[in-house]
Amino acid sequence: MAARPVSPVGWLAADWPAPPGVRAGVTTRVGGISTGPFATLNLAAHVGDDPAAVATNRTLLSAALALPAEPLWLRQVHGTAVVVHDGAQAHPEADAAVTFVPGRVLAVLVADCLPVVIASRDGARLGLAHAGWRGLAGGVIEATVRELGVAGADLVAWLGPGIGPAAFEVGAEVRAAFTDRDPAAAEAFAVNPRGRWQADLYRLARQRLARLGVQSVSGGDACTFADAERFYSYRRNATTGRMATLAWLVASGDAAGARATVRA
Repeated sequence: MAARPVSPVGWLAADWPAPPGVRAGVTTRVGGISTGPFATLNLAAHVGDDPAAVATNRTLLSAALALPAEPLWLRQVHGTAVVVHDGAQAHPEADAAVTFVPGRVLAVLVADCLPVVIASRDGARLGLAHAGWRGLAGGVIEATVRELGVAGADLVAWLGPGIGPAAFEVGAEVRAAFTDRDPAAAEAFAVNPRGRWQADLYRLARQRLARLGVQSVSGGDACTFADAERFYSYRRNATTGRMATLAWLVASGDAAGARATVRA
C-alpha cells in the first residue's frame, strides 16, 4: 500500500513585537497523518487517537519547525500550576511553564482554551499558559508572570486562537467565578436570549494582563469554534484533536526559526 501523502505542517507564527530571540506560534490541524475526527495534525495523546499517529505527528512537527528539543508536553488539568522547564521533566502536571534557557521548548495543547505566550522584552525569559475559563479565573496568567519574575511593563504577550465570544456560551456560575472577585470582569460577558452568557476569553485575558501592567498584548482575533478548516474545537465536536502552541528561546546569533508552511 502506498504511503499516505502528508501536507506541509500547518503553523501560524505569532504576530507580536517579541524580541528577536523568541519563537512562538500555534499549529493548525493541517499536515499530519491522523484520521477521522482527529484529522490530521492531532498532537494530543489523551483524546483517543492512535498513539502511533500522534507520535508521527509530533515527529513531523519537530522536523518542520527545526525544534531544538522535544517540547515539554504538560499534563494539563485546567489549574494554575506553573513548572520551570529544567530540561529533565517528563510530562509534569501543570497548565503553564516558563524557561530562561535557550533551546527548551514550551508547549500547551488547545482546542478552544486560550494559549497565552509571555516574553520579557530583553528576550531572556519566556512563559506559556493554557488558559481556559477555569485557569483564567484561578489566576494561571498571574502565576505565570509571577514565575517569570519580571515587571509587567517589561513583558509582551500574545493570545493564540481560542473560542470566540459569539460561540462561548456559559452559565451564571462561570460569570460569577470572575465577577465575584473582579466586578470589572462583567464587561467580558453579554447576556443572550436564553438568559445565559456569552463569555469573551480574550477580553478576560487582556483584563488580567492589564492589571499586571502588561501593556503590549497582541493576538486575540481567531475563533477555534468558527474555523473548522484550521482549528480543532472541543465545544464544536467533543471528540476531536488538539493544536499545540509552542514557544522557545534561541541562542544569541542563532537565526533558525519556524520554517513550516503557514496556512492562513
